[in-house]
Amino acid sequence: MKITMAHGSGGQETAALIEQVFASRFQNPVLAKMEDAAVVPGAHRLALTTDSFVVTPLFFPGGDIGRLSVCGTVNDLLMSGAIPQYLTCGFILEEGVEIEELEHIAASMADTAREAGVSIVAGDTKVVEGKGGVYINTAGVGFVPKGRELGADHCREGDVLLLSGTLGDHHAAILSARMGIENEIRSDCAPLCEGVAALLKAGVQVKAMRDVTRGGLATVLGEWAGRSGHGIRLEEEALPVSKEVEAFCGILGLDPLTMGNEGKFVVAVAKQDEDRAFAALKAARYCAHAAVIGRVEGPGDGVRMNTRLGGTRRVPALYGESLPRIC
Repeated sequence: MKITMAHGSGGQETAALIEQVFASRFQNPVLAKMEDAAVVPGAHRLALTTDSFVVTPLFFPGGDIGRLSVCGTVNDLLMSGAIPQYLTCGFILEEGVEIEELEHIAASMADTAREAGVSIVAGDTKVVEGKGGVYINTAGVGFVPKGRELGADHCREGDVLLLSGTLGDHHAAILSARMGIENEIRSDCAPLCEGVAALLKAGVQVKAMRDVTRGGLATVLGEWAGRSGHGIRLEEEALPVSKEVEAFCGILGLDPLTMGNEGKFVVAVAKQDEDRAFAALKAARYCAHAAVIGRVEGPGDGVRMNTRLGGTRRVPALYGESLPRIC
């Protein structure tokens, strides 16, 4: 068996690869939680994450690989309940990269780090043969306040699911740029600090959070259902999708539920906090199109959706390739 592009899609093949090759050999209680950031026990509850970015093209409507790398890492820390503090960045540069492009990427990273309130404190650069590609690896460190515990295993029957905004924007923007399709779709690439802070400041009982990236919302919620042992019920009519992305998906046969974003997150909150959570999100930057999209049910075997036509269908995690590379 050999690695295929499907193994990098963020869907079922990615999960199988991680379990077969890595998790079985690196196993420990911290890694076993399989969240985007690991919270390390100790006197100071440290959150750690790492990510690599291989997006093509390097510059796209609404962002670039530099902004993407900072947002992706900061958001992973935020989803663990951490306050992001420090980042590292490693560059793998192929021969032929224009210095001006690299300067643009570095400036974008610096601007986004300032917006997110983090510092880039260490880095590394390697140059390899190639045709001008740029690949960035980042690591992030944050601190989780005492008493804050988040994760899919905290989800309970009756909890409410909210999404911070429209689905598929980043994926559609990257694919449009790759295919030379002219439209008004822009990536939603953004740090989610204000949306998360608004929920916590409002005193909302947050159970779990996850940014909706590779594999899309369907894959994220499938993982939550598996780890919590609870079914999840979505309302198709409530899912926010912009008219532009909806039309784009209609033309290319794409499903917004399996498309990635880089500036949206899904959150499970206690039932009694639904209204407060919704109001807090709607008022936060980058969350104007927030919506209540479903609920956690009793013990179940996955994700189901009530359709616009009055039926019910199962929502599987992404299977196969999800092209192009979006992060």
